[in-house]
Amino acid sequence: MTYLSLAKINLFLHVVSKRNDGYHNLQTIFQLLNYGDEMEFKSREDGLVNRNYSNKAIPSNKDLVLKSAYLLKELSGTKKGVDISLIKKIPIGGGLGGGSSNAATTLIALNKLWKLNYSKEKLTEIGKTLGSDVPVFLSGKTSWAEGTGELLIPITLPKYFYLVVSINKQISTQEVFTHKALTMSPVQRKMTDFSDVSNLHNDCLDAAIDIEGEIEFALLYLDRTANHLGLARMTGTGCCVFVAFEKEKDALKAKQELPSKWTGFVAQAINKSPL
Repeated sequence: MTYLSLAKINLFLHVVSKRNDGYHNLQTIFQLLNYGDEMEFKSREDGLVNRNYSNKAIPSNKDLVLKSAYLLKELSGTKKGVDISLIKKIPIGGGLGGGSSNAATTLIALNKLWKLNYSKEKLTEIGKTLGSDVPVFLSGKTSWAEGTGELLIPITLPKYFYLVVSINKQISTQEVFTHKALTMSPVQRKMTDFSDVSNLHNDCLDAAIDIEGEIEFALLYLDRTANHLGLARMTGTGCCVFVAFEKEKDALKAKQELPSKWTGFVAQAINKSPL
């Protein structure tokens, strides 16, 4: 069983308040992209969960793919095992949801492979314990999100082409949310306020730039690209930035002209995951 584990971008990100449990209430739009990691799952009869990939940046005890598989195996009591292969294309630690997407894809794939027949609601309850971005990938739809990211309302947005750029560095989400430069938007807005996807500020931006100043230079660079739509933005808590284009050829041309120290990809917005 082979799956495409999608990337996402945050079209905006408002930090509404800090919760008693230490997390933050947010408002955001998760835009899914037709770009992602390739994952393959093969059932085993001996009960072992094995990853057939090496990723030094993510030790096995922090690998969300393995955590998802072990958790589902424990909760279900299945005697089955699995070999998991992963071809990583989504930049790690870039605010594109790669780890959460991999976790959600693992839950969906193993639910089918192990014939558990769990409902999407059940998988979402499990997914929430693994990460706040996991539910949107389980829902499989571009969504308006509130709470910690688990309260989702599917929305339909234009299928723009996005140039996503990584400065090839990583920022800890915890570091951003505890940073003195983190801003907040305490006035909660309704989804209808964003019918034109306005007020696109990311409250994590100032903190991220203070930690890694190259983000600001990347945003300024993208704002100077030809034929783009709107302003360049940072996704999630960084370090990836993006800008929209109406035509794919303009996005591809901008990608070709990127400074060699950065990497990037062009992907189209999608409203529903192929999963």
